[in-house]
Amino acid sequence: MTLKLIYPTLAMIFWIFVVGVVLMLRRKSAFGSGAVRLDEVAVSTESYPLPARLAGANFSNQFETPVIFFALVMIAMETGATGHAMVLLAWFYVATRIAHTLIHIGPNRLPLRGAAYGLGVLALFGMWLGVLLTVL
Repeated sequence: MTLKLIYPTLAMIFWIFVVGVVLMLRRKSAFGSGAVRLDEVAVSTESYPLPARLAGANFSNQFETPVIFFALVMIAMETGATGHAMVLLAWFYVATRIAHTLIHIGPNRLPLRGAAYGLGVLALFGMWLGVLLTVL
């Protein structure tokens, strides 16, 4: 069962790469269209057009709660907390991160984005609880 946690972990890592590519393409487009010059973003990214700023903010988000996800997966694998519930929670977390990104870099509706984020945090809490119950 331990290997089954590898798949959502690899999917999460892949999604971070996808968001990085979106960020790169949006920033390249901003330079190509003349919407921003290199000297305008050398110190701060505030001068980028909104689509590039949203992609940048979302890319940064990929290094916030996902860090907890990666730690929980490693701890779960080490402690044997790798049952079906843990795998489902891990996949659910990845799905919430994808939804969060699509909302963030798309319509950016804060209530929807917040719901996706909150559900992801609940999944992380469930994973944490699963590890805790295993080690007690």
